[in-house]
Amino acid sequence: MARIPATERREALVLAALRVVAAGGVSAATTRAIVAEAGMSLASFHYAFSSHAELMTELIAHVVAEERVILPPDTVTAGELRDLVRGGLQRYFESMRADPGREAAMMELTHHALRTPGLEGLASEQYRRYTALSAEALEAAARLSGWHWLRPVDEVARLAVVFTDGVTIAWLVDHDEHQAELLLDHAADFLTSLAGRSSHDHG
Repeated sequence: MARIPATERREALVLAALRVVAAGGVSAATTRAIVAEAGMSLASFHYAFSSHAELMTELIAHVVAEERVILPPDTVTAGELRDLVRGGLQRYFESMRADPGREAAMMELTHHALRTPGLEGLASEQYRRYTALSAEALEAAARLSGWHWLRPVDEVARLAVVFTDGVTIAWLVDHDEHQAELLLDHAADFLTSLAGRSSHDHG
């Protein structure tokens, strides 16, 4: 392999590790499997990382940082909060369905962090990130539709994360899309029940 900068080598190994975990789980993500996936040598690995544990720490940090909020469209009118919430849940579900291996890998990495001394904070950071992204989307939906949350938005956001986690696990187990859609409907109904119209929309 042509000589590449250490930062690029690290990134290539992290992405290779994610693919290995997605395909075979954390237990399959040995150093040899990761360098084989990346097309590198063991020497290249040790040039980039001091240990396998360091790579796994970097991998968890990477998947957390790569999470992105899916904001609602900006072409909505008042009174459509439920539609915006349901649409956001649907977009999450479609992205998960398009790459289920990645979602399964992220769940495995969460459990790996919880079981590994010194990495517990990464699992906490993962869920802080999920909640923050959910809150950002919920705030945007309320602002665009002219509604407001009756509970602290972080609380509503955490509920949204719990719902999406449940839908994800259920779908990964049975791939029942009809049931998943029903669960997303119920989630949107419940989340929207925690909101009210802003005062300037009454009349």
